[in-house]
Amino acid sequence: MGDIAGKTKEQWVEEFPLIQELIDLKETDWFNPAVLPAKEGLAKVGLTVADIDDAAARLKRWAAYLVEVFPAAHRTAGILESPLACVPNMQKAISERRGIDIPGKVWAKLDSHLPISGSIKARGGVYEVLKHAEDLALEHGLITLEDSYAKLNTPEAREFFSQYKVAVGSTGNLGLSIGIMSAQLGFQASVHMSADARQWKKDKLRSHGVNVVEYESDYSVAVAQGRKEAESDPTAYFVDDENSPSLFLGYAVAGRRLAGQFKAYDIVVDEDHPLIAYLPCGVGGGPGGVAFGLKTVFGDNVHCVFAEPTHSPSMMLGVLTGKHDEVAVQDFGIDNLTAADGLACGRPSAFVGSRMQYLIDGYYTVEDDQMYRNVALLAENDDLFIEPSSATSFEGAFHVVQNKEYRERAGLTDEKLANATHLCWITGGNMVPEKEMASYVSKGQGLL
Repeated sequence: MGDIAGKTKEQWVEEFPLIQELIDLKETDWFNPAVLPAKEGLAKVGLTVADIDDAAARLKRWAAYLVEVFPAAHRTAGILESPLACVPNMQKAISERRGIDIPGKVWAKLDSHLPISGSIKARGGVYEVLKHAEDLALEHGLITLEDSYAKLNTPEAREFFSQYKVAVGSTGNLGLSIGIMSAQLGFQASVHMSADARQWKKDKLRSHGVNVVEYESDYSVAVAQGRKEAESDPTAYFVDDENSPSLFLGYAVAGRRLAGQFKAYDIVVDEDHPLIAYLPCGVGGGPGGVAFGLKTVFGDNVHCVFAEPTHSPSMMLGVLTGKHDEVAVQDFGIDNLTAADGLACGRPSAFVGSRMQYLIDGYYTVEDDQMYRNVALLAENDDLFIEPSSATSFEGAFHVVQNKEYRERAGLTDEKLANATHLCWITGGNMVPEKEMASYVSKGQGLL
């Protein structure tokens, strides 16, 4: 037996020379030749459109409650959805910096502006807590499916939920959404935070009465500890970012909502007008769920590409080797230390990697400095302020445009690219304290 999933590091590099580039922390990309047509790929996921319908209906049932308890949810009538913005100035800036023309139009999907936690995690994280709360409330007769869930905004309901615990392991944004939502309902909430989690996120959670458990180690240790503690307690519910179908479905609802937004902006997605979505990837739940939702709506006309930090290319390694969660970046001597705290996951989700591998066109890595540059460029050019991890999405169009082999295989001709919609998924940003955000922008400006 070898050192890593049955082989030595040298054997893996010999089999997949690209791994050496990952070990050397070089920015690189890999487009998976094993990707299947949407219909075949979707059949391997083990979840269906009916599951997404069920999740969407549940979120709708909770809307009345969310409006009552979160002022930020008023503007969307309790439906947690984010705006779409065209960013032509950013498109021009990237084209100039990369010295390559990006045909089509670049848009930003601003999950950075989602209510409750200001990140994509307000989709999956909030959804899973609401599903757990609904299950308990129905089981104990607090509500019926026909009731207005605003009924649960009472001292009695909070007293009921306070008998139960909710725990999660997180690098930051998932912890924020789960902690804030759980505490609001009345649960005893615990968030197990890895060493790379930002201080302001810990402070914010504590201000909501959440118990924050800090670790010197990385994400997977925080998850393992959180899981272990919850296992020994029958009143505890653990949100498992590495293996949760509920989280995944909360994210998947984004696909159909996006179709509605595209309609409002007269954005056409068909064979001649491809949609290419660039999704920042940590453990994989968020981008995997969103990609699943997009594929159920747009089929073969959407191409999903994952973005990872050069220091944490766990999903690329997992899918490339076919070993998924059996390999971690640390096995190959990659340190998993990155400014993109939400993406600092050394081991990918087994659930997402194995089920979604045939639906994700490709993967690319981004250096931390490049993330900061993009944070500064977006602030200067389009007056939008985002986290470094979100800024990875803006590198995607460059990788697609300059990879001729992939474009030929995917049928992305020059004519089609000229009509393409490049969608950069902005996963977090608007809850970052002003001073911290200013430091990101200033660091990026220094690097430019």
